[in-house]
Amino acid sequence: MSDAQARTPAEIEADIKRRRAQLAETLDEIGVRVHPKTIVGDAKARVASTMDQTLGRAYVSANRAVSDVKAQFVDAEGAPRMERIVPAALAVVGVVGLIALARRRKG
Repeated sequence: MSDAQARTPAEIEADIKRRRAQLAETLDEIGVRVHPKTIVGDAKARVASTMDQTLGRAYVSANRAVSDVKAQFVDAEGAPRMERIVPAALAVVGVVGLIALARRRKG
């Protein structure tokens, strides 16, 4: 006698009930996964993750750029490099002066 023939009707009914419960649980999980709120929530989470990564990279890049510029005007001990600061300051003053002159002529 094989295993299937040896089972009692009560065992078969218990097996059917167990499988129905498993199927109901699976259908509930599928229902949750395809629900619009779940789909929107997953999409929002993916966008937020992407934004966090992008903002992190942007922060690192900006921090590196600031460090590079700072290194041009400050030596390793933190003392200002006047030989670089003075020409840069004169260039900024010159550009601001040219902009002010151009605005004065227009107005």
